[in-house]
Amino acid sequence: MIDRPIERVVDLVDPAVNRLHNMSIGEARARVGKGDPVRVREIDGSFALVARDGEAVRLARSMDRPLRYFLAKRSDGPALVASDRIDAIRAWLEREGLAGQFHPSYTRMVPAHHVVEVRLVGCPDPDAGYARFFTPERATGPAEPARLGERYIGALAVEIGKWLASLPESEPLGVCFSGGIDSGAVFLVTYHLLGKLGMNPGRLKAFTLSLGGG
Repeated sequence: MIDRPIERVVDLVDPAVNRLHNMSIGEARARVGKGDPVRVREIDGSFALVARDGEAVRLARSMDRPLRYFLAKRSDGPALVASDRIDAIRAWLEREGLAGQFHPSYTRMVPAHHVVEVRLVGCPDPDAGYARFFTPERATGPAEPARLGERYIGALAVEIGKWLASLPESEPLGVCFSGGIDSGAVFLVTYHLLGKLGMNPGRLKAFTLSLGGG
């Protein structure tokens, strides 16, 4: 049992996964580091962030981004390794000569919409704290299906519009399309917004998954 504070924090998250609309990555990371759920809730975008504050590491992610961490034993002090990919954690441990400690089940997933706080005391698996930063109230919408649909599509259009605005105008666009109402709504709203924003709708393509058999 190692009872020293964790000596090293290794952030292996691919910077390209963070796409924020209202602040810099540095500001967002600072908010996560302070651990105030209200301030983290104000981060608008897609993110997986790791920040250290004294003897604590705090991690947070949006629903669409994975984020895992692993606590490794080292002679000069424990290390916390975080990444959006398990193979990146394993590769780092191999480079450090610590591959024998690795097993996928030893990694811990950061739950979406929570600030996870790991106090940098103890190893290999200190208790983590969890503070939820996204807590929508239930049963607050209108009872009429038509109005619910308007709100659903309206919120979808706002988010797709932000995404389109963040991309180069010549970038090709793809939507995974199953033929159901959700993927159909994403495709149609994206197509509608391309025209409304004066962008080329020909950039948009729909893709389906094939499991073989033609």
